[in-house]
Amino acid sequence: MSYQIELRHLMYFSILAEELHFRKAAERLYISQPGLTRQIRQMEAIYGTKLFERGKRFVELTEAGHFLKNEVSILLNQLENIQLQLKRIGEGKIAELRIGFIGSAAQTVIPDLLFRLNKKYPTIEVSLNELPNETQIEYLLENKLDFGFVRSHIAPPGLSMRVITEETFSLVVPKTHRIQARNFKSLKQLEQENFILFTRDYSNEYYQLMMSIFSDCGFTPRVHHKTVNALTIFKLVEKGMGIAIVPTSLKQGYSIPVNFIELNKIPQRSQLSLIWNLKNRNPGIRTLLEVAKKQEYK
Repeated sequence: MSYQIELRHLMYFSILAEELHFRKAAERLYISQPGLTRQIRQMEAIYGTKLFERGKRFVELTEAGHFLKNEVSILLNQLENIQLQLKRIGEGKIAELRIGFIGSAAQTVIPDLLFRLNKKYPTIEVSLNELPNETQIEYLLENKLDFGFVRSHIAPPGLSMRVITEETFSLVVPKTHRIQARNFKSLKQLEQENFILFTRDYSNEYYQLMMSIFSDCGFTPRVHHKTVNALTIFKLVEKGMGIAIVPTSLKQGYSIPVNFIELNKIPQRSQLSLIWNLKNRNPGIRTLLEVAKKQEYK
């Protein structure tokens, strides 16, 4: 076979893998349906395997097709990133960094880090996206993000990690609650209370760590509400909807009338980590790591 895989083949395959409908995919690509069919058959002949199962009323990806879809998505996103970086360089800018973060990182770590980065490298542009842990990991593996700030102490497969902070947890209670810092002894005092916690979507590892706190105290919490948003947690606590446990740093940056009781006698600590993909060749990666390394976080 004299054919070789070209970028257009991968583009055609990617659209068809999304649509799973030859006519709709051909319309998006502005080519004829027979032309698209011919391109896909060429790909299958070159690769020596079927990429799609076809029927009168269905089109489905084969196992090989599913694999190729994931790989092509990463490749096309990398090509898009190359184009973006070249444009930035042509404009006299070093790079653009796409950073994901979990909400609590926005209170202290990110503002300070970006201030230092901008002071030393003012031509680097940064875009920020608040995202749950798992979404950040997915986007980093697909090169849709350059960095992530997550609540984790274990590097996900394929990614590198650096622990940025380690901190205690704090109990959050309404100002009128019967338990305050002066008479708090143990979480066991609050066994019958409703709790408001970060959902597993915030971070599965963080959620498991939270459950271990209750397990050590000998009870399972009555979870009344779950959310990924710290402000929502504080508002619900203020309204008397329950009490919460959060990383201590979250008491900064909010002016909600609630009280914090630091749980500094329990062994559990929350870690905020910086993660990135070692295969990502964005020239700004090394720069931000250099700035982050020089900063001491408390």
